[in-house]
Amino acid sequence: MQKVVNGPLLSLLNSLRRRESTFFNTSVATSLCNDWPTSARQTSARFYCSLSNRSMALPKVLSFCFPALSGSQSTVRPIVEQTEHSRPMVTLAEIERLPLPIDKYIALRDMKTKGSDDYYRLLMRHTQEVLPFIYTPTVGEACQRYHELPLTTHGLYISLEDSGKVLQKIQALPQKDIRIIVVTDGERILGLGDLGANGMGISEGKITLYTAAAGVDPKYCLPVCLDMGTNNKKLLVDPKYKGLRRPRATQTEFDSLVSEFMSAVKSLGHVMVQYEDFGNTNAFRLLQTYKKTACCFNDDIEGTAAITLTTVLAAVRGTGRQLADQRIMFLGAGEAGTGIGQLIAYSLHKRSEMSMQDALQHCTYVDSKGLVCASRRNELQHHKIPFAHDIPFCPDLKTAMKQVRPTVLIGVSTVPGSFDKEVMDMMCEFNERPIILPLSNPTSKAECTFEEAYKWTNGKVIFASGSPFDPIKNAEGVVISPAQANNAYVFPAIGHAASLAKWTSIPDDAFLLCAEALADMTTAEDLKVGRLFPPFSKIMEVSTDVMAHVMWKLPELSQLPNAQNMTKEQWRQLASSHLWRPAGSPSLSSKL
Repeated sequence: MQKVVNGPLLSLLNSLRRRESTFFNTSVATSLCNDWPTSARQTSARFYCSLSNRSMALPKVLSFCFPALSGSQSTVRPIVEQTEHSRPMVTLAEIERLPLPIDKYIALRDMKTKGSDDYYRLLMRHTQEVLPFIYTPTVGEACQRYHELPLTTHGLYISLEDSGKVLQKIQALPQKDIRIIVVTDGERILGLGDLGANGMGISEGKITLYTAAAGVDPKYCLPVCLDMGTNNKKLLVDPKYKGLRRPRATQTEFDSLVSEFMSAVKSLGHVMVQYEDFGNTNAFRLLQTYKKTACCFNDDIEGTAAITLTTVLAAVRGTGRQLADQRIMFLGAGEAGTGIGQLIAYSLHKRSEMSMQDALQHCTYVDSKGLVCASRRNELQHHKIPFAHDIPFCPDLKTAMKQVRPTVLIGVSTVPGSFDKEVMDMMCEFNERPIILPLSNPTSKAECTFEEAYKWTNGKVIFASGSPFDPIKNAEGVVISPAQANNAYVFPAIGHAASLAKWTSIPDDAFLLCAEALADMTTAEDLKVGRLFPPFSKIMEVSTDVMAHVMWKLPELSQLPNAQNMTKEQWRQLASSHLWRPAGSPSLSSKL
């Protein structure tokens, strides 16, 4: 019998064929593959599949990807007869059979386009399993290839050519009740740089997690990409690229379009805006401009800071010491890194009699030019200046480590391999239980892997990463799972709380309270096995607890009547009552 030829989906079809098979000729096979990416459309497209009267056990996801397969030419049906409640379990198995993460991403996106209730039912029941394919790390590759993948865009593009017409575009949207917006300009997508209009993929991924992790009704959510042009030369000459073919906007052009966008958003009523993956300079400028006058936040700066503070608080408890005892060193001093340091210092300041200036001394930074210190003050970007301490300059990470002797090492550099064996040896020399956090995304940009950190510290490490790593077995054969410092613990809960309570702004205290609440959910038993966060399988319950806590602690921000007099339980009931579920799904509030 002739075997299936190349292509991941064709191989999958081959594995599913029955003994009684009907041959499909090349032209039919090729037509079935037209909507799949080039890697899955090889020149030899012959394959076998079962189309006998007994019916082929073809996964439903393939009929999404290959619509021709669900036509009248066959008696295609799902693997098993499915009820509304059983469908996600079957679909998850089908998704998992696809060979590559990007294949899974495309199939899930197509599933959302063609049946959003099925998509959200799957996502909310199996969030932990599906998350890597709709968010980090797969979303990084998806954004790089967004222009060439067979995707239906689920968001709104606003370009420089729309200047003067942004309000009309927003008012023309079919959605009339928008409450949460995730917006990017695509300048700094994860650790991958300027991806221009391809940045829409990150807004779409983040907005989906508002539903999956915090129960926001998807009809209230809008992903937006501000197309400011791009300086990515490869995209500018790629004939498939869909964005503006021009260099990035000047500062004046950028400010004008953002101002027009933020003004237009006000016409929608109370809307919470999340800024996502803007370049360093503009990210800080946006926060400075709008933080106190609009309900908005930047996840790269504030969300990352909150989940990292959570990680540090939980990890420090695992060592039996206090936050005030820590010397925290960062490799990388961009928006994420300095935002983390600011929140850690703010936590120290709020928890003790320590001044903010003294609290900042607990965090030191190494950037591409060496240790951030007072002698470099005149050359530093403004966000690094608070950490320019009066200490001797060091030209690189290892020299700086010898001087500072850090207890916590945090990577936000996007330079893979930076935390090598020599770095690990030094951390073990300084600490009985070194805390090592390679937070750079995606996985390919992480400063070290979990396996490297565990091996090079002889299992002493307390570890968390920005992207997921596979579990490993120790010498005794025990499976050790690494912690992931995932912003999805933070931004959906903060954003939904701000929307529900109709906050006028989102202050630093919201992120501090969120981090402390999350860290308090980690038990002593969790810490013994390296778990620094609550199980992500319980993310909806976790988000509900966080929402209730921050709304209760910050009633002065709310525009709701009687907010000042509401108890924590009343805030919790409010949060629980607004947890959306797709049709046919059991109520989440019954679990809370």
